[in-house]
Amino acid sequence: MPVYLLSEAPTFPPPGSASQEGLLAVGGDLSLERLLSAYAQGIFPWFSKSEPILWWSPDPRLVLFPHEFKVSKTLKRVINRSLFRITVDRAFRRVITECAETRLRRKEPTWIVGDMIEAYCRLHESGFAHSVEAWQGGVLVGGLYGVSLGKCFFGESMFARVSNASKVAFAWLVDFLISHAFQMIDCQVTTKHLVSLGAREIPRDRFLTLLQASVEEPTLQGKWQYPGF
Repeated sequence: MPVYLLSEAPTFPPPGSASQEGLLAVGGDLSLERLLSAYAQGIFPWFSKSEPILWWSPDPRLVLFPHEFKVSKTLKRVINRSLFRITVDRAFRRVITECAETRLRRKEPTWIVGDMIEAYCRLHESGFAHSVEAWQGGVLVGGLYGVSLGKCFFGESMFARVSNASKVAFAWLVDFLISHAFQMIDCQVTTKHLVSLGAREIPRDRFLTLLQASVEEPTLQGKWQYPGF
């Protein structure tokens, strides 16, 4: 499969033309218009600091349907003990920065480079990207962030400085999404951790069909509010 070079126009080739690894296109920019267009078509940017912007649409796709979320007995006990105070959209920049720095501390490669942080902060300021934060004693100890379009939430990354902090934040997110009739969480690529939480792989064609129906629904745009646990 060819890898397409993007022009200045915020358009993409069909996701089904991606390479076997899921790489679809290279180039373009991280403008608000292009990012929203990409997510609506099941495409996302993923690249390292030394690379140009790379756009992906993998097959199969890892998806978590909210009602299939698996809450372990241990996680239920943690939630019931109220060890964390959960907030939403209170510290987006801090969450995305922590996600990047956590990977760097582990000496793991990260796609959350400076340009990505600024681009997703613009998405947040425009009401399309959201963060969930877990706090202990006024200290941010975990969280996650992602993009919301229609009735689909596109999960991007999470971090935890304290055991179970990100899991509780994720459980809060799933509860929130169910209460607002969201249809799925796009987890993008497969990890054992996400599979343990109930995510499963589906063919890209099915994902794109579900996504098309989802993004036709109204987007819950703006800052989110919810009492949580």
